[in-house]
Amino acid sequence: SERCMVDQVAVRAWDAEYAAGRYVDDPPVGFVDDIVAAAKDAGADRGLYIGCGNGRNYIPLTEAGLDLTGLDISATAIAQLARRLPGRRDRLVTGDLSGLPDGQRFPLVAAIQVMQHGTRAQAHSLLAQSLDRVAAGGLYAIRVNAVGTDVHHGHEVTERDADGSYSVRYTQGPKAGMTVHFWAARELDTAMSAAGFDPVLALRPQATWRQARNQGLWVQWEGIYRRVP
Repeated sequence: SERCMVDQVAVRAWDAEYAAGRYVDDPPVGFVDDIVAAAKDAGADRGLYIGCGNGRNYIPLTEAGLDLTGLDISATAIAQLARRLPGRRDRLVTGDLSGLPDGQRFPLVAAIQVMQHGTRAQAHSLLAQSLDRVAAGGLYAIRVNAVGTDVHHGHEVTERDADGSYSVRYTQGPKAGMTVHFWAARELDTAMSAAGFDPVLALRPQATWRQARNQGLWVQWEGIYRRVP
């Protein structure tokens, strides 16, 4: 299927990135502190981290006391994380959400820079599948590519929506062949509301200069939502 093809391209791309040392020395994103604070306020001490990679954010989240199942499509990333945290090896899963037991839900689900892979329809489907893993009254923390980003590396815009969102297919760079969706704020907020989630930390933009400033800004939306019981 098209989805499987997209996944295999993504798996190969991310395996190569992690093998080349991606994120090894990067500090965690500031959003980690907000997730920890929201989890403590809600009394949530365990959860699921979708797209945990090789531990940039996963490690500080667990060091803060959260018992997280780590999920990533990259076996290379999971192997690196397991070497860094051998005691948590049994909490690490290679694959997508279908690799978890049916019906398993968590009081906290975090998805940082992952609900953007694929077309608009694929990104929305991925979001819906991940929201289904949140227990009643549970939290969902999301950080995702935002409109307003200066898209770097050669690409073609493959779709645009009236809400301002768009998707691009990269033709060059580490994500060559991959399609990535850039969310509009009202698009994401509406999707969360329609799924029965209320904001705990209202959606906000987070803009970061790329290392070479002439490559422009990278913009994400960050927000934390609670599933209405």
